Amino acid sequence: MKWVLNILGVFLLLMGTVWILQGTGLYPVGFMARQIKYTYAGIVVDIIAVGLIVIANRRRKNLPPSS
Repeated sequence: MKWVLNILGVFLLLMGTVWILQGTGLYPVGFMARQIKYTYAGIVVDIIAVGLIVIANRRRKNLPPSS
């Protein structure tokens, strides 16, 4: 499960970053070029992606065995 969340998180991070670059016009390819709404959508997707990666990789405390 951990690796699935990591792969999904990295994919979303890359996708969101491309949306930010297209929305700002730094990567002006396609219909999303220079449209600020895609920049905002990319920021939201990147925040979700970072959250997924953090959740997937956080350490859990070792609980003592139950008696």
